[in-house]
Amino acid sequence: MSRFFATGSDSESEESSSADEITPKAPGTTFKQSLLISDDEEDTKRVVRSAKDKRFEELTNLIKTIRNAMKIRDMAKCLEEFEQLCRAFLKSKNIVDKEGVPSFYIRLLADLEDYLNQLWEDKEGKKKMNKNNAKALSTLRQKIRKYNRDYETEIAAYKENPQESADEEEEKEQGDSGSSFESDGEAGDEGVSAKSFLKKKPEGVSEASKFLKGAKGSGDESSSSDDDDDDDEDEDWGADTDERDSESSDDDKEKSKSLATVFLKRAPSPDRPGDKKDLKKKKLKKKERIGIELEGEGEEEAGGGWEKVRSGIPMVKEKPKMFAKGTEINTAVVVKKLNEILQARGKKGTDRAAQIELLHALAAIAAENNLGQGILVKIKFNIIASLYDYNPNLAAFMKADMWKKCLDCIDELLDILFEHNNIFIGENIVEDSENLAISDQPFRVRGCVLTLVERMDEEFTKIMQNTDPHSQEYVDNLKDEGRVCGIVDRLLTYLENKGSTEEICRVYLRRIMHTYYKFDYKAHRRSLGLQGETKSELDQEESEGEDSAVIMDRLCKFIYAKDRTDRIRTCAILCHIYHHALHSRWYQARDLMLMSHLQDNIQHADPPVQILYNRTMVQLGICAFRQGMIKDAHNALLDIQSSGRAKELLGQGLLMRNMQERNAEQEKIEKRRQVPFHMHINLELLECVYLVSAMLLEIPYMAAHEFDARRRMISKQFHHQLRVGERQPLLGPPESMREHVVAASKAMKMGDWRTCHSFIINEKMNSKVWDLFPEAQRVREMLVRKIQEESLRTYLFTYSSVYDSISMETLSEMFELEIPTVHSIISKMIINEELMASLDQPTQTVVMHRTEPTSLQNMALQLAEKLGSLVENNERVFDLKQGVYGGYFNRDQKGGYQQKQSYQRDQKGGYQQKQGGYQRGGYRNQNQSNY
Repeated sequence: MSRFFATGSDSESEESSSADEITPKAPGTTFKQSLLISDDEEDTKRVVRSAKDKRFEELTNLIKTIRNAMKIRDMAKCLEEFEQLCRAFLKSKNIVDKEGVPSFYIRLLADLEDYLNQLWEDKEGKKKMNKNNAKALSTLRQKIRKYNRDYETEIAAYKENPQESADEEEEKEQGDSGSSFESDGEAGDEGVSAKSFLKKKPEGVSEASKFLKGAKGSGDESSSSDDDDDDDEDEDWGADTDERDSESSDDDKEKSKSLATVFLKRAPSPDRPGDKKDLKKKKLKKKERIGIELEGEGEEEAGGGWEKVRSGIPMVKEKPKMFAKGTEINTAVVVKKLNEILQARGKKGTDRAAQIELLHALAAIAAENNLGQGILVKIKFNIIASLYDYNPNLAAFMKADMWKKCLDCIDELLDILFEHNNIFIGENIVEDSENLAISDQPFRVRGCVLTLVERMDEEFTKIMQNTDPHSQEYVDNLKDEGRVCGIVDRLLTYLENKGSTEEICRVYLRRIMHTYYKFDYKAHRRSLGLQGETKSELDQEESEGEDSAVIMDRLCKFIYAKDRTDRIRTCAILCHIYHHALHSRWYQARDLMLMSHLQDNIQHADPPVQILYNRTMVQLGICAFRQGMIKDAHNALLDIQSSGRAKELLGQGLLMRNMQERNAEQEKIEKRRQVPFHMHINLELLECVYLVSAMLLEIPYMAAHEFDARRRMISKQFHHQLRVGERQPLLGPPESMREHVVAASKAMKMGDWRTCHSFIINEKMNSKVWDLFPEAQRVREMLVRKIQEESLRTYLFTYSSVYDSISMETLSEMFELEIPTVHSIISKMIINEELMASLDQPTQTVVMHRTEPTSLQNMALQLAEKLGSLVENNERVFDLKQGVYGGYFNRDQKGGYQQKQSYQRDQKGGYQQKQGGYQRGGYRNQNQSNY
């Protein structure tokens, strides 16, 4: 034995000995014979397999077992194998992270879940099951539902196109049954067997065949029985062991060399040119059978190593030939070819990019042969539709190159329509009645340009929604809005001449939606008198374009008069109000909102319209604040800010805390409703305006009703911020916007308007909030004035009990207000009975009246009321216990009557108390706040 394996390595001798221990010896065979048999087996074992193949083979074997158990409804077996499958998949985690979840695994999860749901709904079938299977069905159903939550996306993708996955599986099964991959070490999903390995033996084994004498023995029969027809020319590896034994007397060197040729892989022999041809034939058959693309064929032909296999590519279908040579190109032929191309639209495996190229080529052929503009318009319609279909998923947005092509095609289509007035387009034109030939003018084409432009506008919105707003790409994409608006304007001009009223209203609304949220700086400068600009600059600006207010007024009024659908009119009204409010036309915006009565039934509108309504109300409130209408601003912003969901209600993002309330599908729908970033309203500015408005209303009210038990809150959110500020253990300088407002509120409560002003208007607040307004300086001046006036009111409410009289001149100096302004404020407070005082006109003095009870007197009055009610209740209970049976009911009724009288007396007392409060000014103040 040592002489026979003189040149063999230690590892080979170890493997042969281990094979000898495993393989049982047949009677009559020698030790050498068993060694030679083990050599043959050793060749079979020397298959190089990757970890991916081993793990995937284990998974596929378990999946086969599960499917077999499903066929016979063995739920217990299914449960057991599924648990093993989950453990095996967990072991394959590293491979899955690199390669992705295999399609056959997703296919099993989807099929198993559907199968279990079907069994669960089949009540008759469940009754026939035994106890173990029924219990296993329930357990497995719960497990698979929980397990599949992690793969919802992949399962949904498979269910959308299950036929494609099934076809891939069939192709893989055909490839595995017919022949394995060409690479020497790789295996498919089902693993590599010894038989398939025998098919991939090296072709240059002439020296080994000399050593083995090439006699067809048992090994030859076993190999030839499994080979395909195209493997007939391959040489046989197996040979009879007796023949090997008889040749053992040859020279040792020759034996070792010939044996090495058996173990070592060699390139195809250059003496056999037929080997290369056979190899190419096999590869061609392989491509036809499983539809994959093989790379590195030159390496394999040169005797290289592994083949690069890239799977998952759809089968390449032959492009339909445009026209044969000598074909007469006319309208009928082109229409026929167009229908032929369109028949592949939407089918599995259709190359959408190639389809678009074919349509472009067909349009070029039609233009070269002068077939008229009718057929060209029809082809353009289909090109644009194919560009929209390039992304089959509605949530996906168009790529940059497709988006540019789409805009170019729409521009070309509009150019044709403007140049040729004899083309009529409509959705009501039936394809049979189309006139596309030159002889059949005027042309009649089925289609709708407005629908294409509306879809283009929606695609632009999706592109902006899916772009990072803080990147340069967003700015580049936003530049396309000018081109989109240009297309909408061109279509508007076209439809004003040839479109119906409904189409005109739709295109007007598209134009309005691109205008309403933009601030017209040119009109704003003109309204301010064009400070620092010459007359030539004014004339240049006027010639550049129409004022946006005039455009909005013209388009909206047409929709108000002509629209038949409530939705378009509602959107137009809201956009018009938004535009008025954005440009500080407060009274026009307010009157239009009140006349439209939209707030009465807006809750029945669809979510996009509700988002637009919320945006309009917010802009209306901000406009009222800029105009100094603090109470109106607070009322307009109250609903949005009190909900705590301003970001979601304005369509500017989703809140994380509500993620559990919606599934993935609802989340996708809500994301599609989001407003693009360039249309957002600054949420910090919004909150600051609301809190400052609440401060200017709430602080004087709190000072006036400090001891009122019936005091109500004007703004809950403002009180919440005050409580948060009070709970802070360490009170430092304010940092955030909210902390600035809280600090200003505390200063105003003490009547210190200068400190309040410094907290509200400073460098940090200017950069965060006030500088974002178009007229920032005017807003700051208005705020200072409001802070001075409300601080004066708060000071008088708080310290009126301290003064017997106070000079108006002193108040004017304290709050830096003019004496007429101070006189006006104090007069209003006295008239409204908020302040119990009188004015001494000659001396310009405010004389206080001592009518307000102190806090001790208020508590004493409350105690007296409670004691009186307690005495009445005790007397009533005592009377009920003293009477006989017959008089019991009479006294009960009388007691009830007395109780009712007492209740009325309480009510009357309460009313009198209210009247007293009215005299003191509390009720009037409350009533006015309600108003």
